[in-house]
Amino acid sequence: MPEPYVPKEAITHGDGGTAALAIGEAESLERAPSAGPPDGAPTGKPRSLWSDAWHDLIRNPVFVISGLVILFLVIIAIWPQLIADGNPYKADLAKAQEGAEPGHPFGFDTQGRDVYTRVVYGARASITVGVCATAGAALLGSLLGGLAGFFGGLGDTLLSRLADIFFGIPVILGGLVFLSVVVSSTVWPVVGFIVLLGWPQISRIARGAVVTAKQNDYVQAARALGAGNGRILLRHIAPNAVAPVIVVATIALGTYIALEATLSYLGAGLKPPTVSWGIDISAASTFIRNAPHMLLWPAGALSITVLAFIMLGDAVRDALDPKLR
Repeated sequence: MPEPYVPKEAITHGDGGTAALAIGEAESLERAPSAGPPDGAPTGKPRSLWSDAWHDLIRNPVFVISGLVILFLVIIAIWPQLIADGNPYKADLAKAQEGAEPGHPFGFDTQGRDVYTRVVYGARASITVGVCATAGAALLGSLLGGLAGFFGGLGDTLLSRLADIFFGIPVILGGLVFLSVVVSSTVWPVVGFIVLLGWPQISRIARGAVVTAKQNDYVQAARALGAGNGRILLRHIAPNAVAPVIVVATIALGTYIALEATLSYLGAGLKPPTVSWGIDISAASTFIRNAPHMLLWPAGALSITVLAFIMLGDAVRDALDPKLR
């Protein structure tokens, strides 16, 4: 017996049932395929870790402020003559230890040299040491730590014990001993010493990140598909293990700049005629009562630089560490 005819309007406006559900499904399938997603639904491809981190960084005022300060420091380190047209070595003993005057806002040091010009030119040595030492320690530590964590075995054990030996060397005492026999006035002996004592920390961070990453399912899948060790290490593990290294290296850059200034202050770091904040602070420390401006300006520039890099490292850590989100 055929079913009685029921108008569509009666079904649509009735109490519901299977017929109403079927008509609703049919009407939804008849919608245009080009219709956009509902309001509030995510659009486009999902962001990666790096794009998501950058999205957070540019909205972090700490990152923006510290980044602008560092950008300014890098610019004056490369082109100090943009804001200081004087000669940092020009001396006029008649103006020794005098205070600020027109054209010389920071006053003069014990040899009558312009403190403002020396502060500006001193950024070059500090930035060079910090960047080169950080790059060297990060590359060496990442390479050794990554290989040890990936292959394990005897090499991993030997590297761990070697790192323990370097961790046991006092940094300041080691710098005094190592650099006391160096007669070069360039920045490279200081850079080499900092790399020598800085790589174990980054090595441990890289090793731990690689050990964690190689246990993930995508690494096991790549190995099951026949990928070699080199491809797995470079294509699958390294991109996912580099974030902690970047965070540690960014924070360490500021501490390396402070370490260079400390060694220069003690007479074991950079040596004259190199213009350095540490050298100027050391020369001005005995005249702090008579001419405090000689000490305050280079010390203030050093403090701002170190603080900017540490703040930048903290912002990068907050953006790259998923646990802090």
